[in-house]
Amino acid sequence: MLNRQQPPDFKQVSTINFIQPEKKVLDNGVPVFTIYSGEQDLVRIEFIFENVNWKLEKPLQAIAVNSLINNGTIKLTAKEIAEQIDFYGAFFQTEYVQDQSLVTLYTLNKHLHSVLPIVKDVLSASQFPQHELDIYIQNQKQKLQVNLKKNDVLSRKEFAHALFGNTAYGVNIKAEHYDALKREDLIEYFKAAYAPNNCTIVVSGKFNDAGFNLLNDAFGKDWEKSNAVKNSFNFSTKDKKNIYIEKPEALQSAIRIGQLAINRKHEDFSGLQILNTVLGGYFGSRLMNNIREDKGYTYGIGSGISSLQQAGYLFIATEVGADVCPAALQEIYKEIDILKNERIGEEELNLVRNYMLGSMLGSLENVFSHADKFKNIYFSGLDYSYYTHYIETVKSITAEELLTLANKYFTTENFTEVVIGRK
Repeated sequence: MLNRQQPPDFKQVSTINFIQPEKKVLDNGVPVFTIYSGEQDLVRIEFIFENVNWKLEKPLQAIAVNSLINNGTIKLTAKEIAEQIDFYGAFFQTEYVQDQSLVTLYTLNKHLHSVLPIVKDVLSASQFPQHELDIYIQNQKQKLQVNLKKNDVLSRKEFAHALFGNTAYGVNIKAEHYDALKREDLIEYFKAAYAPNNCTIVVSGKFNDAGFNLLNDAFGKDWEKSNAVKNSFNFSTKDKKNIYIEKPEALQSAIRIGQLAINRKHEDFSGLQILNTVLGGYFGSRLMNNIREDKGYTYGIGSGISSLQQAGYLFIATEVGADVCPAALQEIYKEIDILKNERIGEEELNLVRNYMLGSMLGSLENVFSHADKFKNIYFSGLDYSYYTHYIETVKSITAEELLTLANKYFTTENFTEVVIGRK
């Protein structure tokens, strides 16, 4: 008989296989990385542009251009672009992140010859009509006004500014920055950033030689290059900063704690990810068990490590009842101190190992996921040996090594502490 009171034995993931891309180059030198899957007639084409030419006096150039790029070209209005993309059952989206701006097309293979010219028109001839810019400015100012009333949004904003200062990673965006947006500034940035010498294309799905030829016909010719300069920032501050913005009426206080740390390029990064998982990186973490399950101070708390091209940082984030904010802060620092002074038990460490390996395996559910894993390493200047090292570290790291990492990187005397609400 099956004993339902006894949990099943752990079975550690033994191997994780990655689909690695094939590299080709368009006639004009644009690299194209293809991760092929022939199961469905669907393809995702990502045009990825490095963020460039960042200026403190014009902090919204890259963000605004990415948001408005499909709102009108010389040939097509925003309405016509949307209608033609929809007609072919395709999907077109844009995304801005700290280091890159992305333009992504999802389409069926049989419609590539029809939709690629539309995307080429967008990426080479966008005009940023003034009336579209005016609507964007109005909407974004309203959105900012609403967000600044949300404690969690404000805490993220203040935390990023404290760590990264007036750079693209941390500039303190205000309503007047939107008022200062000019159409000519957007056109200037568009011509500098959305150029073949600043572009990487990542294709995932059912994409064969015929598809590549269509891509080359559309984007391998007649696309003007630029002399853009890739963003580069210097972060050297290690001074502790305490930021407290009082909101007497707040029922909850938003907490965000952390500091500058290493990014994915550093040899300790994989080990630090394991340590972070123990602290607050999954539902069974120590912070969740203590502050949610035991104390009942919050619905959720977590920690994380973010890897950017120019920096990395670690953070702890939560919202707690305003009346228990001091106690929650005390418990957070208590859990960090325990990690710095006591070895993690073998049972807990094995649980975390299995969780992390299972999460890695589960994250590779489709060809798009494999493409995302490739982008993580490619834009960090790494190769697939990074994942080999990560998997081996998860399997073999010792409690003693994690103790050393905790004392090396959890330097609470340098933590920036942001509290929005009541303390």
